[in-house]
Amino acid sequence: MTEGTHLRRRGGPYKTEPATDLSRWRLTNVEGRQTWRYLEDQETADREQSMLEAHSLGLDTSKFVSDSPAAHTAVDAAVKGMHFYSQLQAEDGHWAGDYGGPLFLLPGLLITCHVAKISLPEAWKKEMVRYLRSVQLPDGGWGLHVEDKSTVFGTALSYTSLRILGVDPDDPDMVRARNNLHSKGGAVGIPSWGKFWLAILNELYVQDYAFINWPAQRNNVAACDMYTPHSTLLTVAYMVLNVYEFRRQLKFRWFYLFVLCFGINPISSLTQGTNGSQLWDTCFAVQAYLEAGAQDDPKLAECLRDAHQFLTITQIPENPPQYQKYYRQMNKGGFPFSTRDCGWIVADCTAEGLKSLMLLQELCPSIRQPVSSERLCDAVNVVSTKGGLCDIMIDYTYVECTSAVMQALRHFQKVYPDHRAEEIRSTLREGLEYCRKVQRPDGSWEGSWGVCFTYGMWFGLEAFACMGHVYENGHVCEEVQKACRFLLDRQMPEGGWGEDFESCEQRRYIQSGSAQIHNTCWALLGLMAVRHPDSKSIERGVQMLIDKQLSSGDWPQENIAGVFNKSCAISYTSYRNVFPIWTLGRFSRLYPTSGLAGKVKL
Repeated sequence: MTEGTHLRRRGGPYKTEPATDLSRWRLTNVEGRQTWRYLEDQETADREQSMLEAHSLGLDTSKFVSDSPAAHTAVDAAVKGMHFYSQLQAEDGHWAGDYGGPLFLLPGLLITCHVAKISLPEAWKKEMVRYLRSVQLPDGGWGLHVEDKSTVFGTALSYTSLRILGVDPDDPDMVRARNNLHSKGGAVGIPSWGKFWLAILNELYVQDYAFINWPAQRNNVAACDMYTPHSTLLTVAYMVLNVYEFRRQLKFRWFYLFVLCFGINPISSLTQGTNGSQLWDTCFAVQAYLEAGAQDDPKLAECLRDAHQFLTITQIPENPPQYQKYYRQMNKGGFPFSTRDCGWIVADCTAEGLKSLMLLQELCPSIRQPVSSERLCDAVNVVSTKGGLCDIMIDYTYVECTSAVMQALRHFQKVYPDHRAEEIRSTLREGLEYCRKVQRPDGSWEGSWGVCFTYGMWFGLEAFACMGHVYENGHVCEEVQKACRFLLDRQMPEGGWGEDFESCEQRRYIQSGSAQIHNTCWALLGLMAVRHPDSKSIERGVQMLIDKQLSSGDWPQENIAGVFNKSCAISYTSYRNVFPIWTLGRFSRLYPTSGLAGKVKL
């Protein structure tokens, strides 16, 4: 464990008393866009709360779904889980879970509203205050996310948020936060994003604002927020910017502030990029339901049709103007978004070679400055950064993205075997070679969007499975064998797998104190994808999932499951529902003779 991690809490915010009457909140869903509204005392509700609203607010849902006897087979647990989760589907057909965890999103919204004089409803502000108090750490600070240790960045911005929301500076929680911040040298040590926000407000410094040597603060990042110093290139760039300050044009600064308030509805414009993960959650849910045979049950099939309708209306209806230039890679020797190392990335920002863009990474002044390490991109000899948000200047290839694209291409290939057949075959071979190359010597793949190796292992094994590398008569390629050994060696006594968020930051497998639902599902999905012959180990994991299911059909919320850029955790609360359904459905289909499977048909 790294220093200070004893302050981390698992599972997100503490439960606290509501600041408003939670039964008066209503949610509107239009094409995946979610908007909460609070009914004031003088307003009369035009309808009762839905189960989605009650569940999202942490209220009792027993009047919507009654308890039922515990399931004893995989198929019964999957069906029970689907019927529960179906009631959380929004009226427009999408599913969405909480995208909580990061603590730097709300401060940006509040500071912008404060500067632009945009008023917020009182009910919103009360619940925002409650939330920020619930994630304050015992030492008085806040971190980058809800399971982080306290940092200058998190503490300064969360403190500022509470002050904007009207909390008195003499409030005991504010005093504790201020003491924590001052013990770290004050707000001058905040990383660059925080420097930008606080430059608008002029707060939280340990000496008189007028006497601070501001040019010297460009390279000042508090020790608790920094992994390693800024690059030489960034230091030189800051020196140039210091000279520029004497000849600055203020109109550019006002332009940046205008951008913050851009849009007819400023609040919506600012938040839509992180207003949940509706497409992501819905696509996962559809795959899970199909794996569990939901199409054979009329009620569940209707849920699938509604989800399909949602996914259809959120598609781009037609090509944008000059669309050809955005697809410039189509005729450059590979499928779109495939890079020179034959993997896939999240966005097409490295199309002409990663190596030439690495200077951008040297200019990263982001929230955290991580330790340099060799990245597994041998084809371009890229030296990258470990962890933190310093990986945000350019994008990299990921085993998750590569595996997902490979699986999609294989499905397409089966339906349209003659369409660009040789190009698809070549692309798939290259994608598999990328997966071979980034596999670690111990057989693992490191995940970048989930916690962490169990997530990467699932995608890595799916990539090999879709190319036909599955166990037959006990034999399979060495890469698959090593990966399965890695997983089976880490199966816990209770039958499941549990991985700590520390795995993401330290980039090595760190076992959590108990088995986790999401980690267990990812490990089992990977093992089943390659048809691993150790059915007993797989059954032990499946049994754990069945045993953990609640009487309502829900599963308990456990440790945080998602991550981005190695250091920022995301809750993804829908994972506790989607992945058990997916796993149990696959087990029932692949192991129909197992006594644990149960009847296959619904």
